[in-house]
Amino acid sequence: MTLVLHNYFRSSTSTRVRAALNLKGLAYDYVSYALLKDEQRGAAHLALNPQGLVPTLVTDDGALPQSLAIIEWLDEVHPEPPLLPADAWGRARVRSLSHIIALDVHPVNNLRILKHLETEYGVDADGKAAWFRKWAQAGMQSLEARLSSEAETGTFCHGDTPGLADLCLFAQVLNNGRFGVGLDAYPTIARIHAACMALPAFERAAPVNQPDAT
Repeated sequence: MTLVLHNYFRSSTSTRVRAALNLKGLAYDYVSYALLKDEQRGAAHLALNPQGLVPTLVTDDGALPQSLAIIEWLDEVHPEPPLLPADAWGRARVRSLSHIIALDVHPVNNLRILKHLETEYGVDADGKAAWFRKWAQAGMQSLEARLSSEAETGTFCHGDTPGLADLCLFAQVLNNGRFGVGLDAYPTIARIHAACMALPAFERAAPVNQPDAT
């Protein structure tokens, strides 16, 4: 199977997918777009993904946008190691944890929202950072409360092997750091993030280790 990942080194959604591919031991070709220059809005990429967003994974079956859909497809087509638990409750819990980041934190803090705040409302760099921190901290507080209190939490978000929720947590923590959202208030998240970073699959997926990192 030939896989081509259209992405951006600093995109947290791209980081999730890179880590998933690495965990699965899957080779892929890396195509980068400079989001600050709107390269992802070019005609060639729009033909693959009409939203003009990253990541897009091109497979032998076609082009697949949206990071969570990509990760779940990878898990179904390449089931080892699994990224979702075998039981229905476990899968629901992992998706629920993942959605705190992927559906609540990220959508209000991604680059196009921050650019819109600047161009339409004149929000300066400090204001955009404050906006980011407000919603990131709200999500991290909720995630920390659950991870620190729920019995299913282990070395990772669910048990002792990394999965979908860890991919989201790992990428979001790295993105948070750019805006001054530290981990002191979130000891369980900090512990899980450290466990992720100790694995080569995650470490290789980090933005700083990508060919387009600047």
